[in-house]
Amino acid sequence: MTPSRTFGLEALRITKRFGDFVALDDVSLKVAPGTVHALLGENGAGKSTLVKCIMGYYRPDDGQLLVGSREATIAGPRDAHALGLGMVYQHFTLVPSMTVAENLVMARADVPRVVDWRTELKSLERFIGSMPFGVPLQARVHQLSAGERQKCELLKQLYLERHFLILDEPTSVLTPDEADEMLGLLRSMAQRGDLTVLLITHKFREVSRYADDVTVLRKGQLAGAGKVAKVSREDLAAMMVGSRTLPETAARVGTVGSEIVLSLRDLTADDARGGHGLAISDLLVRSHEIVGVAGIAGNGQRELVEVLAGQQARTGGTVLVEGEPYDGDRGTARRLGVRCLPEEPLRNASVRTMSVAENLAFRRFDRTPGDRPAFWLHRAEMARRAQTLIARYNIKTASKDAPLGTLSGGNVQRAVLARELSEDARLLVVANPCFGLDFQATAEIRSQIVEARNRGTAVLLISDDLDEILEIADRIVVISEGRIVHETPVEQADRQAIGAHMVGHH
Repeated sequence: MTPSRTFGLEALRITKRFGDFVALDDVSLKVAPGTVHALLGENGAGKSTLVKCIMGYYRPDDGQLLVGSREATIAGPRDAHALGLGMVYQHFTLVPSMTVAENLVMARADVPRVVDWRTELKSLERFIGSMPFGVPLQARVHQLSAGERQKCELLKQLYLERHFLILDEPTSVLTPDEADEMLGLLRSMAQRGDLTVLLITHKFREVSRYADDVTVLRKGQLAGAGKVAKVSREDLAAMMVGSRTLPETAARVGTVGSEIVLSLRDLTADDARGGHGLAISDLLVRSHEIVGVAGIAGNGQRELVEVLAGQQARTGGTVLVEGEPYDGDRGTARRLGVRCLPEEPLRNASVRTMSVAENLAFRRFDRTPGDRPAFWLHRAEMARRAQTLIARYNIKTASKDAPLGTLSGGNVQRAVLARELSEDARLLVVANPCFGLDFQATAEIRSQIVEARNRGTAVLLISDDLDEILEIADRIVVISEGRIVHETPVEQADRQAIGAHMVGHH
């Protein structure tokens, strides 16, 4: 018997074109009511385009949608909402300065001009009491943990009576424990008939533990679908990338060196948004070592990267690179071999309108081939160097003269990393280097980082992806409220212990 509070959805032979580019080519998807259905695919496979067609952000060129077995025309998000469809995005959409109650009430389409908050709070308390999890209604959103905020996003959709939810990478900002709790709650709600879930994820573990069915897209086409219990990890890999074996990251070779390359002592920096800022009493990174910094986003990671990249001044403490004071300016960074791959390099470490060759030359454009000060640009040398790096780092570009902004995300990452590693790097600082990249690009970028470590570079890896840190780091430190609160060799790392320290249980 079909659950009374939820419904299924079918996308039948959906095609969506953008000019000559076919983003979706005859794609079908069937989500049964009261189930958790995983949608897998590499970056650019068409997942986002498909869900935007479902939610009314795009109009398909061909195909049709069935909602609860009835054909539906969804001309915009309002039509989707009216049908009971909701979406929880990867990044939070709540207003941080408002309370949970205010966020819920103000999300309604029928908010009165004068809100009777006493009545609304009583109604909200009854609603929360009927849910399998709760949040403090009077707390301001910015005071909540990432897990609590994610619960608020879900509660908002349920409060608005949307019982078919599309979740876009919902665990990307959660600790392992929070992720398991969240997905476990969703699965139990689906099994009770309260909810149908379409889960966009790239984590095979989440698919195997929490999903009933799976659909895989590749290059805008349907690559496969079926019951999760009947498909293996190798089957999913073959559907996603065309091979039963996923690309592998290079292995760490050799032991950690004894030479201290980076030393942070009593380092402090302000958070411009009024948060906790940075307060690291002691952190060392040695040659031939990758130190992974784990933590929930917003706990000082951005300030740490910006201080080391010379983009923010520290308010106290010392930074030493190979025993010498380091202030982050360009000349000192070049002399001491400090290189940085910040988050979102197209916005933060390059110029999208300049050519690939020009971006690759940022470190050396004012130096001669003999490393003396230059008084004009050596364009022939820039071109030669660019061709060498494009080939060495497998940067896919129409030419060295193409604007960097025309490259894919993975190739922008490759280009910036090529520039930063093109000379002897003694210290490499990288922040979320593989965010949003496909499996192939992720394996290549991680391999370049590991190979730099194997050559003797000291690497400080700041990442929101604990799996990434566990895969390539030698040592893990956890940052919470700007402080290092836990440290462990990767061989002794415990996911639950790391997660507990990430949320401040230390």
